[in-house]
Amino acid sequence: MKKMGENGVVKNYQHVSNLPSFDVEQQGPSKCFDDDGHIKRTGTVWTASAHIITAVIGSGVLSLAWAIAQLGWVAGPVVMFLFSFVIYYTSSLLADCYRHGDPVSGKRNYTYMDAVRANLGGFKVKVCGFIQYLNLFGVAIGYTIAASISMMAVKRSNCFHSSEGKNPCHVSNTPYMIAFGVAEILFSQIPDFDQIWWLSIVAAVMSFTYSSIGLALGIAKVVATGTFRGSMTGISIGAVTQTQKIWRSFQAFGDIAFAYSYSIILIEIQDTIKSPPSEAKTMKKATLLSVMVTTAFYMLCGCMGYAAFGDNAPGNLLTGFGFYNPFWLLDIANVAIVIHLVGAYQVYCQPLFAFIEKWAIQKWPKSKFITKNIQIPIPGFLPYNLNLSRLIWRSAFVVLTTVISMLLPFFNDVVGLLGALGFWPLTVYFPVEMYIVQKKIPKWSTRWVCLQILSFACLVISVVAAVGSIAGVVLDLKAYRPFKTSY
Repeated sequence: MKKMGENGVVKNYQHVSNLPSFDVEQQGPSKCFDDDGHIKRTGTVWTASAHIITAVIGSGVLSLAWAIAQLGWVAGPVVMFLFSFVIYYTSSLLADCYRHGDPVSGKRNYTYMDAVRANLGGFKVKVCGFIQYLNLFGVAIGYTIAASISMMAVKRSNCFHSSEGKNPCHVSNTPYMIAFGVAEILFSQIPDFDQIWWLSIVAAVMSFTYSSIGLALGIAKVVATGTFRGSMTGISIGAVTQTQKIWRSFQAFGDIAFAYSYSIILIEIQDTIKSPPSEAKTMKKATLLSVMVTTAFYMLCGCMGYAAFGDNAPGNLLTGFGFYNPFWLLDIANVAIVIHLVGAYQVYCQPLFAFIEKWAIQKWPKSKFITKNIQIPIPGFLPYNLNLSRLIWRSAFVVLTTVISMLLPFFNDVVGLLGALGFWPLTVYFPVEMYIVQKKIPKWSTRWVCLQILSFACLVISVVAAVGSIAGVVLDLKAYRPFKTSY
């Protein structure tokens, strides 16, 4: 509902859940509304950092010991530092594209696609949208697989100790994927991205919990054996064939890329930040803080995991410790992983939910099924606005990702493939191209050439990582039966 206010300003009082943008002609911010007519944003460096850490320190950290085992003590840490630098640099470029034109008062871009549309336009918008939302869909699958593995690890650990090692404790992953899916159906009914800040903080705390436990167990194992395992060049030819060594090294690049990637939701996170100071300035601080914390944890967990296991470093660090004592500590770590992934799933999927729901409202603006909210009173809280279309479509989305996860329960290969597919286009190419347009950098200037070299180098990394991960999936499928996976 639009209403004419003072001085002829058109104010928009209609609120549609999950609609990231709507047209208003508001002349400036007020105490309750920002300059675009949206309710005042309240995000800070800390809430943005919590969102980033929740998105970044996810299941990817668990595969880093395996990734370093493929590359060795020299290349492994070097590659990790290079990825952290690239992620920070390109994220800073992307943060400058939140507002089009003036970085303080320019038109806001509410989503990654909005930023691409404002700066590049044309066919590139469709390409960006397809890759971004396909990647978000894939992350939902990867997180479902990771959560089920951790839940199975708790079950097997307790079973193994209760039987004193006499029972092999084989467990099917299907019931655990279903349980995770049920939890996500419930949390997916949270209407907007900015309403899950508390879930991000809980998830960020959980990520530090299990990362710290993984690190501590790695240190304890190194102390117990008295040696740092591993080699300068990684897993040796003989333990694997030369071809496998090449594929695994490529896949390791994809695993590291996946562990760092969050650019696909950076604009959505930035859209929760209050101003002044400018959103870009706050986002850059949050990015620097998050990348520094993340890299420190990644280096410690990846390197200590490799030092503990050497060439036998597992694809999932915590499940790789098997049935080590104290088994209850591993149980705590795996429960923390599950809680974290519940939150991380929502951090990644909320932008996808918002995109589909915005499109549906624009397509069928008069449909009561899509636009009508049913108020459900909650004692002690504000009423909950239940939207039937949101309930049905989000539930269907979670069911679909859960079923696909049951069909493809290959943690490392899925993680590597997701990292490879999303890294170059979303983390490097589009941020670089938008920044060039935004800052009007002349073609063939020194800065333009350097940015293009960076983009091309990352394209090569993405291609080889994708090839390695696809090769891994092909090998896994040879010994695989659908819905029959157990550990």
